[in-house]
Amino acid sequence: MPLAVLIGLVVVPVVLLFLLRVNAALVFLSLCLGSVLVQFAGDDAVSIVAGASTSSYATASTIELGLLVAPAFLTILFMMGTVRDKKKFFNILPAAVTGVLLALLAVPLLPPGLSHNIVMLNQWQSVTQVQSGIVAASTLVCLAFLWTSRPKHDEKHKKRH
Repeated sequence: MPLAVLIGLVVVPVVLLFLLRVNAALVFLSLCLGSVLVQFAGDDAVSIVAGASTSSYATASTIELGLLVAPAFLTILFMMGTVRDKKKFFNILPAAVTGVLLALLAVPLLPPGLSHNIVMLNQWQSVTQVQSGIVAASTLVCLAFLWTSRPKHDEKHKKRH
């Protein structure tokens, strides 16, 4: 079960971003923004929701996971179909690193029992030993995709202005 959750965290974004033709580099950056939200607004959000909620379903991990994925979800929603057909296969690498980043950021926020079970996996321990390199390389991949996918202006357009 923990391995299936870990694989799902990595694979689901790849498939979703490919099928919906969403620029995965933008989703990667949105996950980074979600991480910043969790870090700087997570405790306040948990306090506000816990104070306003009579339900026990609003746990800290649920709220923090929501803060993490909300920017990425909104980016997916607003950017569907923005990757052209000829570039969609180039989008697979940024989508893959986005899935890996999601796993790295989400696993510590999962409910304690599930998080503990995933952290104890040999696969997870192998990934966390090189996580700084993974994040650095992933960042470079996504930035390179963004830099190379900017709109090109044709010569006729340049001559008119």
